[in-house]
Amino acid sequence: MKILLAVAAAAEAATGLALLAYPPIVIQLLFGAEIAGAGVLASRVGGISLIAFAVACWPSGGVTQALSAMLIYNALVTLFFASLGLGGAWVGVLLWPATAAHAVLTVLFARAWRGHRAQIRGRAA
Repeated sequence: MKILLAVAAAAEAATGLALLAYPPIVIQLLFGAEIAGAGVLASRVGGISLIAFAVACWPSGGVTQALSAMLIYNALVTLFFASLGLGGAWVGVLLWPATAAHAVLTVLFARAWRGHRAQIRGRAA
């Protein structure tokens, strides 16, 4: 479980760093679109958010909170990316692979969250 959190947190931190350093390449690869003006600024804010999220979810304690955060994040990103892909207007070469990766992470985090909650209930009984 901690390895899953560490890998996912590291991947989100790397994406956040890429958004901070050069948003146009991330946007082009994910959505197949150009970015300019305020979009670059918003992308950098998103990058900062991903880095903060990764730090908050690093598995050094508070596993239930970290699992919940990663589960919610991955589920919402899966739904958002899938809706973009199905709409067809904002589709880059990495949109569907990113959607699939987040869907897999959603399932893994849901299983880990349920297992952790069951473990906590078992200790309380």
